[in-house]
Amino acid sequence: MNRQEMTRLLQSLADGQISVEDGVEHLKQLPFEDLGIAQIDHHRELRQGVPEVILGESKSSEQLKIIVSAMAQRGRNVLVTRLDGEKGTALGNQFPEGEYDNTGRTFCLIQQKIKNSGRGKILVICAGTSDLPVAREAVTTARMLGNEVEELIDVGVAGIHRLLARQELLQQAEVLIVIAGMEGALPSVVGGLVAKPVIAVPTSVGYGTAFGGIAALLGMLNSCASGVTVVNIDNGFGAAFAANRINRK
Repeated sequence: MNRQEMTRLLQSLADGQISVEDGVEHLKQLPFEDLGIAQIDHHRELRQGVPEVILGESKSSEQLKIIVSAMAQRGRNVLVTRLDGEKGTALGNQFPEGEYDNTGRTFCLIQQKIKNSGRGKILVICAGTSDLPVAREAVTTARMLGNEVEELIDVGVAGIHRLLARQELLQQAEVLIVIAGMEGALPSVVGGLVAKPVIAVPTSVGYGTAFGGIAALLGMLNSCASGVTVVNIDNGFGAAFAANRINRK
């Protein structure tokens, strides 16, 4: 339940259009619904402005079907992250109106029109094609949360002219999410070019001494460019969620 729905419910009760018993019936699943395998936080949209997002990793296909079904019954849009192909296919069969993105490993079930709630555009930049899974997770999340999003792909520091050729696009963005593995240098470059918030995402892409993204993480945390904020390794979702809060009207 979101703020608008709660306001309409309370106004209907105050106007005598519904009884107290009907009001209680509408509210009985707040603040959460116990499914046995999960406790869905239906109150989250009222508190935070966006509904709960389902982490698909480590959940079984059957568990995901139960959880998504319970959320879908409320008529809400549903986002599931970190889904492998098998789970994505299973959800697609259960909810054919949904969409699975194999690259970003996300499943979206859109039942209500997504309203643009952002002040401007979120630009998602990734250093290399190998970083695309994290970038697409960020893109899908930001769009589901009501933001205009644009992508800039494969513009890492090994060919910095590719990034510099897109300066106009960089300057148009309200928030920039910059994703890179290896040594993680790209967010520092972008941070030195723009006056807007930059959210850096280290990825686990890289050879042995990249240590599964730790080298990129440390490089980004030690950026000399002002205004660069860093999230966890491979956390495209977290970056998009933070960018949404910054970009919210």
